[in-house]
Amino acid sequence: MAAQEPAGPGDGDGASPSPKKRRVWGEDRRVPPPRRRSAGVSFGAQHFAETSYYFEGGLRKVRPYYFDFCTYCKGRWVGRTLLHVFGSEFRAQPLSYYRAAARAGRLRLNEEPVQDLDIVLKNNDFLRNTVHRHEPPVTAQPLQILVENEEVVVVDKPSSLPVHPCGRFRHNSVIFILGKEHALRDLHTIHRLDRMTSGVLMFAKTLEVSKRIDEQVRERQLEKEYVCRVVGEFPEHEVVCQEPILVVSYKVGVCRVDPKGKFCKTTFQRLSYNGKTSVVKCLPQTGRTHQIRVHLQYLGHPIVNDPIYNLEAWGPERGKGGKIGKTDEELLKALVEEHRSKQSLDILGISEEDVDSNAESKDCGSSRGCTKSGEADPIREDSCPSKDSEDPERDSKDPKRGTEDPKRDTEDSESNNVAAHPLNSDSDLEMLEKNKELGSCENRDGDKGSERDPLCLECRVSRRDPSPQELVMYLHALRYKGAQFEYCSKMPQWAMEDWEE
Repeated sequence: MAAQEPAGPGDGDGASPSPKKRRVWGEDRRVPPPRRRSAGVSFGAQHFAETSYYFEGGLRKVRPYYFDFCTYCKGRWVGRTLLHVFGSEFRAQPLSYYRAAARAGRLRLNEEPVQDLDIVLKNNDFLRNTVHRHEPPVTAQPLQILVENEEVVVVDKPSSLPVHPCGRFRHNSVIFILGKEHALRDLHTIHRLDRMTSGVLMFAKTLEVSKRIDEQVRERQLEKEYVCRVVGEFPEHEVVCQEPILVVSYKVGVCRVDPKGKFCKTTFQRLSYNGKTSVVKCLPQTGRTHQIRVHLQYLGHPIVNDPIYNLEAWGPERGKGGKIGKTDEELLKALVEEHRSKQSLDILGISEEDVDSNAESKDCGSSRGCTKSGEADPIREDSCPSKDSEDPERDSKDPKRGTEDPKRDTEDSESNNVAAHPLNSDSDLEMLEKNKELGSCENRDGDKGSERDPLCLECRVSRRDPSPQELVMYLHALRYKGAQFEYCSKMPQWAMEDWEE
């Protein structure tokens, strides 16, 4: 199951307040509590204690852990059975999984264990699903704090690390690392960087500071300077690109130049050329999703190691001049297949379930992207627009969304066969209950002193770890300048004039 941040009560971390009961038409109904406006992104000691990090092969890894996803009953679920909802909408797992999860006490309805999946859902029923969560690894490069004062925290974000919990990432995010390793909490996100983009990232410590800088963002007073390494010899003169950009898929995180897209403008200036590749300074005047990367691709100079916009899937010229020669559906399929053949879907931050549900979203014809049932697509950090973008960030939040889904083809993988899930034996359930008490499991690398979760398909899958080099993209936020501040990082090694790959 693809992990999403939970919906519903509180901060959406499974720690839900007790919903009030209200008498409606002769029966008690649970009424969701009003949403609390948070002063900042807040996670506490109980969240940080869910699991721990370990470092291996140049990667930062998270030990798998148990996690509760929570939601209130959707309107379209009212009058339907849990079995029908799981079977028609939450197809990442076979029904045998949900039956076993119910037997093990992992499914709770209005905080009572679900005894029968044939129970009929009512308005505002509260569903909790305990899952075993695995997170993809990120680079072990340390998160460097550039500035910390009474107003802001400024960090140099490594590539591959999302800013905040998003999609399959939670503990492997800037927000969690700052809280767990630097005791920096209740931070306000001022702007965001794509997961694969490194560089200067700012957080406000107070709401007042956040509002002040937000105003500068809205008034286009914030100057942003990026540096990247691109394919070929970039022109020596200044290049301005104003091609509109359209989002192809929020789930996979793919955009392209299209007349129907949103206006954006980027100025480029070559800094150096080593005979094969060029280092280019980028000055975006707008904040569209993947703006710099898409404009460079359009100009025929994609970022050297861009895992999306420098692939053969875009055609012989790799999207230069907007020439793709494929429909959006064909393009997405080609991009996924190219990564699937390289066993590198993790680098995109997606799983096989994301791929399958994205295909379903195309069937229902929504330009925004939705599942077959009409749910909004989850936005991965790769596709989360920056704060000054016009597109709001959203996360689909459903109880079915558990840990990252095993890398499999749900059409023909034997893991999709009920017979491949021996989950109903007494020994399995006994082990499951023991694991739930421990709150731990054997990670993919077999740490001693912990145990497997018998319900977790991910625990059964062995997959290749990405190399640290695969998790670095040559795009770096070098400088952010506002009315009263300017923050810079060091030039990355790959941007040096004499650098050779």
